Amino acid sequence: MSELITAELVDLDLSAGSKEAAARSLAERMAGLGRVTDLDGFLADVAAREAQMPTGLDGGIGIPHCRSAHVTEPTLAFGRSAAGIDFGAADGPADLVFLIAAPAGGDADHLSILSTLARHLMDEEFTGALRRADDPAAAAALIRGEEPEAVTEAEAGPEAEAATEPAAATEPAAEPEPAAESEPAAPFKIVAVTSCPTGIAHTYMAAEALAKAGKEAGVELVVETQGSAGFKRLDPEVVAAADGVIFAHDVEVRDKARFAGKPTVDVGVKAGVNRPAELIAEVREKAARGDVCVPAAAGPAPMDRDGEAGDGFGTRLRKWLMTGVSYMVPFVAAGGLLIALAFAIGGYGINKAPSVAEHFVWTESASWAALLFQIGNVAFGFLVPVLAGFIAYGMADRPGLVPGFVGGAIALTVNAGFLGGLIAGLIAGAVVMAVQRVRVAPALRGIMPVVVIPLISSAVVGFLMFLVVGKPIAALQKALTDWLSGLSGANAVILGVILGLMMTFDLGGPLNKVAYAFAVGGLANPNDGSLKVMATVMAAGMVPPLAMAVATTVRGRLFTRTERENGKAAWVLGASFITEGAIPFAAADPLRVIPSAMAGGAVTGALSMAFGCTLRAPHGGVFVVPLIGQPLLYLVAVLTGTAVTAALVALLKGLRKTDAPAVAAPEATAVAGEPAGV
Repeated sequence: MSELITAELVDLDLSAGSKEAAARSLAERMAGLGRVTDLDGFLADVAAREAQMPTGLDGGIGIPHCRSAHVTEPTLAFGRSAAGIDFGAADGPADLVFLIAAPAGGDADHLSILSTLARHLMDEEFTGALRRADDPAAAAALIRGEEPEAVTEAEAGPEAEAATEPAAATEPAAEPEPAAESEPAAPFKIVAVTSCPTGIAHTYMAAEALAKAGKEAGVELVVETQGSAGFKRLDPEVVAAADGVIFAHDVEVRDKARFAGKPTVDVGVKAGVNRPAELIAEVREKAARGDVCVPAAAGPAPMDRDGEAGDGFGTRLRKWLMTGVSYMVPFVAAGGLLIALAFAIGGYGINKAPSVAEHFVWTESASWAALLFQIGNVAFGFLVPVLAGFIAYGMADRPGLVPGFVGGAIALTVNAGFLGGLIAGLIAGAVVMAVQRVRVAPALRGIMPVVVIPLISSAVVGFLMFLVVGKPIAALQKALTDWLSGLSGANAVILGVILGLMMTFDLGGPLNKVAYAFAVGGLANPNDGSLKVMATVMAAGMVPPLAMAVATTVRGRLFTRTERENGKAAWVLGASFITEGAIPFAAADPLRVIPSAMAGGAVTGALSMAFGCTLRAPHGGVFVVPLIGQPLLYLVAVLTGTAVTAALVALLKGLRKTDAPAVAAPEATAVAGEPAGV
């Protein structure tokens, strides 16, 4: 931490009685050296950071810190208080106070100081030396990490001299008895997760404290730090072999279900810093009693599903793409429905209205329609960057966001569109993953996620998107758009059949989402062909739940009581374009339900394309029928496919019921003939 602190920034007799007074006293030293330009403004920033979370640590330490526009260069000031100052630590006042100041936007400096200081503060020799220091220059040198001068024997005193002498033997050593040969006991194994709101200081301080306490306790302890650089999951084999789990966190633990069924201690991150030995003892006691903790049965977030150990590349690629699509869909729904409402109110010419920021009449419907259109258009502008950003997020966690968004924005700039966003997200994730594999010194970990990774990955992604792959993807996107614009006759019908099959094959699964994403991507640059695709996708997606609702109503005796109840809900789900409403039926009888659903979806897709139905809204079901081109024919397409699926399901289930008596007797005989106890 060279040049961050000098002797002028050290006060070994800090007389302040409160944390505010302490911050002011140390900040005045910074201002005196020209490192703080506005003392009161800087102190306001310090107070705002302190209000978020107390910065006191057990062991008599306070670390107030902030980023501020009133700081000219990264600075660290140190004060030592004889009376102690309350910084909110559980064990009482702090006698060692470190005020950290970083310029606004100087995230790298701020994180570097914090991470380096965090490691020092876990070293008792370091804090002890600061308490003994009697010269500001020596204290500053110690904090900068410079080697202290050797202590003379006279300074060390008789205690140190005695400590260096061999202990006098008080009695003869007993002859050692031969030890019985036995297998050494396996050490107790603990896995831990640490995290804090900023993912910087406390995250790594807790990790280091736990690791040190584990070594002293003779246990094997492995820590997963979910910090600002994202996190690398513990090896599943390590988690499986663990005898206990420690969560020291102030934000939700990612992918918590991995640790289900093990003795668990769940505390705040400060407990991990302040009393790691107690946490280790507590989890060992729980293991001895057989206590286990089962986390809430919630599925992992999309960004957590980046592939299990045995997943192939194809599986992981699908999960990455679905992560991007899942985050894009809310923008699609909000933007698309706002645009659709604008067209419904103001007509299709509303897209040529002037900016509502310059012209808005409260009493005119056209102004309100223009407002809705322009808000929706802004939301739609985020589609490609969000898609790319969260594909990269699915691959590389938080560090992938910046290059992913940058690549997605460049895709729009070079007219590469939806396809460009897909490619940009994959490139960004791959670049970040490559950078993360580079080994760096511990002192640099703090600046990796906020400077090094964003800088390198954004530059590489930008270079590739602007100069290498952007133009070819833009040409492909244009060709696809032109093809959709020219769709007619048999080609349109064939595409409708394919989209209908995709929407109904897995009922909301990957193929369904691919078809939906294809349709939504066309809305970013709407033309007659892309609007037909959107109408076809929504029509086919409505068919399976509506068909199940019809079948359970008309031929209820073919279904169980639970299925008949699900059928009532399927009316609403199908009408709302929620294809997943048919999943309970497919799960119970996939060989009859899924082929029937695909047949109806294909019929609906073909008819929607043949009728030339169009749709500008990305969602809504029957509630956006007024926004559909050829609405009556559109309803005919949906009802026809629904009838086909319902009839096939009823037919196939009826055949099963007819065949059931013929096989019932042999099955009963076989069971009755089994020996007792089987």
